[in-house]
Amino acid sequence: MVSQRDRDLLRDDIRQRGSKLSKADREHLLNNYLPNPAELPTRSRASTATSERRKTRKKPIRSFIKSRLHHFVYAVTHIIFGIIVRLLQAYHAVVDRVFAIVYHHHRTPELIRKDVRGLKRLPQHLSTILTLRKEDDALAVLMDEVAELAAWSSCAGIPQLSIYEKTGVLKSCLPALHQIITTKLASYYGTPSQQPSLQLYAPHHPVHGKPATPDSETGSLTILLLSSTDGRETLVDLTKTLAEMSQNGKLSPDDITPELVDAEISEITTQPLAADPAFSETVLKPEPDLLLVFGPFLKLDGYPPWQIRLTEMYCTGSRSHGLNGDGEAVEYQGYMRGLWHFAGAQMRFGR
Repeated sequence: MVSQRDRDLLRDDIRQRGSKLSKADREHLLNNYLPNPAELPTRSRASTATSERRKTRKKPIRSFIKSRLHHFVYAVTHIIFGIIVRLLQAYHAVVDRVFAIVYHHHRTPELIRKDVRGLKRLPQHLSTILTLRKEDDALAVLMDEVAELAAWSSCAGIPQLSIYEKTGVLKSCLPALHQIITTKLASYYGTPSQQPSLQLYAPHHPVHGKPATPDSETGSLTILLLSSTDGRETLVDLTKTLAEMSQNGKLSPDDITPELVDAEISEITTQPLAADPAFSETVLKPEPDLLLVFGPFLKLDGYPPWQIRLTEMYCTGSRSHGLNGDGEAVEYQGYMRGLWHFAGAQMRFGR
């Protein structure tokens, strides 16, 4: 215990801000209450150092067993999931092959109509995303796929088809593509009098084909070709045009509304038909009802965004891709699965 005299001295020194006692006096006063270092026990220091060494000591055997156990569990889990994924891929591949045999068109319009007869609804405008492969005959394969889609759509009663291919290579060979589609329709329908009228066009390109006559019973098929230039670049060009018109006083800034932009963009896809008097009565739907993606996953790949605001999307090749190698092929069973998906989808339109 500190004596009352020493306590009073220290307090007076603190009140006078250390002027009453010198440094030596304060140390002498406190030394009376501090223990002698020589009398301190050394056992506590040794025990503290020993406990610290025990804490930091490594356990190589336990660490090795623990790491091996983690690797074993990881390997077993990976093997189990790999087997499950392979079984699922094999199952879907077998199902696809069965569907390819049971639901095959055999180039017969009556069979295709029979396959879609039980559907609640069909898209009036069907759109697909195709990819140009890297093989030597990639363009020929791509054009044949477009012709097959055109034949299936016309037989199913879908009046409008739009094909999106990113590079736009199809736009450079419109006459040849029109001939290939006509030949494909002939293999399905027979004589030209039984074939539907075909109109093939692209934005800023002339129309190939003849319009349908009012009393025609064979129907008509309109095919629109799109590419990446009809997406972002079109929106940029439209923005520049509206800005220049506003600067020149031809258009008021208040007149630039979402409705105006939507009308201008929609006109791009119908402009070739609207400019030709022979096709002036052709009614087109700018936005597709269903978008089919023939690939392993849903990739829009630069598709014009304003075209698919209310579009139902379906990816056809994700289940069997990687096992039979044809996940990106345009096949009839994948086409039918897309129509079945669209028929059973709920159209809430954001509600």
